[in-house]
Amino acid sequence: MTTTGEEHTAAGTGPWWWVRWRSAVLDAGLALASAAECGGEGVRFAHDAGLPVPIGVVFGVIAGSVLLVRRKWPIAVVLVSIAITPAQMGFLMGLVGLYTLAASELPRRITAALAAMSFAGMLIVTFVRTHQGVMSGDVTMGDWFVPFASITTAIGMTAPPVLLGLYMGARRRLMESLRERADSLERELQLLAERAEERAEWARNEERTRIAREMHDVVAHRVSLMVVHAAALQAIARKDPEKAVKNAALVGDMGRQALTELREMLGVLRSGNGADGRVSAASSSAALSSTSSSSSSSSSSGSAVAAVPLAAVGVAAAVAASRAADGSGAGAVSGAGAGGVVEGPCLAELDELVGQSAAAGMVVALSVEGDVRAYAREVEQTAYRVVQEALTNVHKHAAGAKTYVRLAHRMSEIAMQVENECPPEVGAGSSVRLPSGGNGLLGMKERVAALGGVFVSGPTDAGGFRVSAVIPA
Repeated sequence: MTTTGEEHTAAGTGPWWWVRWRSAVLDAGLALASAAECGGEGVRFAHDAGLPVPIGVVFGVIAGSVLLVRRKWPIAVVLVSIAITPAQMGFLMGLVGLYTLAASELPRRITAALAAMSFAGMLIVTFVRTHQGVMSGDVTMGDWFVPFASITTAIGMTAPPVLLGLYMGARRRLMESLRERADSLERELQLLAERAEERAEWARNEERTRIAREMHDVVAHRVSLMVVHAAALQAIARKDPEKAVKNAALVGDMGRQALTELREMLGVLRSGNGADGRVSAASSSAALSSTSSSSSSSSSSGSAVAAVPLAAVGVAAAVAASRAADGSGAGAVSGAGAGGVVEGPCLAELDELVGQSAAAGMVVALSVEGDVRAYAREVEQTAYRVVQEALTNVHKHAAGAKTYVRLAHRMSEIAMQVENECPPEVGAGSSVRLPSGGNGLLGMKERVAALGGVFVSGPTDAGGFRVSAVIPA
């Protein structure tokens, strides 16, 4: 309402220099009232000055209409009001002009100078008029009344509009500052919300990738061994029933181990719905146990033994994968990262892992260098998974090849290497073809890189394959 800067003119929707139509209507009403006041006072001015009355009225109307431009040129309005003060007209214009000037963005020294001029003019005019009234006998007061009336009138006509204008100007500037600050905070909050959403999406993707790697490691290794044992079971079922029963028991044990690890993952993913998780895990366990029992009792149907446990494990893996892809499931796992995530395998279980591969017919040798010591859970789990996935790849792509597993405990790092020789010629023992998703090496590289380690894999000069990783301790 009281801004006078031109920067607000272009941004407004009102006519000319007004920001709003409401402001234009208000100023037009004030100008009309001021013109009527000055026109009425122009009659007395014409009599005192000896001028024709119409001239005095026209002069008053023109002078009072200047109030229309108070927002554009407040200084001109105040100067006009000071100029017509001796004619005892323009009191409304003086009050509104001083208020607009004080509330504007003009320097305070200009406001103070014009207010002092208005005060002095009103003081002099009031003093002269009051003194004339006392001298003519119209006012029967003492000598003290003239200066009292002059000072009181001058203060009353200048101080209130100036103080009110200063207050309104400061209040408007404060509101604009608060509005700008609120807009700035809103933009910052919006930016923070976008960044938080990006971080949440990144965290969900990372958690999905982590769960996918865990599922791949658990299912691929266990199921690969189960397929190898099932193939052996099919080959010797009629020749050596006793060994077939032993292989069937190994298939059942490996299936139960895979199901146990899957159930632990499902327990974390379903932490908010524990009852359903337990029911699903129990039903899956019962299904796998029944299939394992049937495989042990029927040694002559080796292919069926291999197919049914694989189907059971595949169903469990599909359920876990669907839970991992869900946003709430990922959030549950992420939220449990501090203490709720299931403890993964450790290096102490490496002998058992190598023994399982040896039991599946692989010729594998494990060598450990350096002083064995404990590492962080993530380091031990990653090292175990690298060896596990490397052995799984040997089962898939180089069945029957002799394999060397080397583990070195160094000062500030742990190194592991899995190298297999050139696989033998294709024969009866290597007729099993295991599917490959192509994510094993990528998953190992991601695991090692996440801990700041180095991962290298590739064929050897002798026709084999080597997987090497170094992880900071």
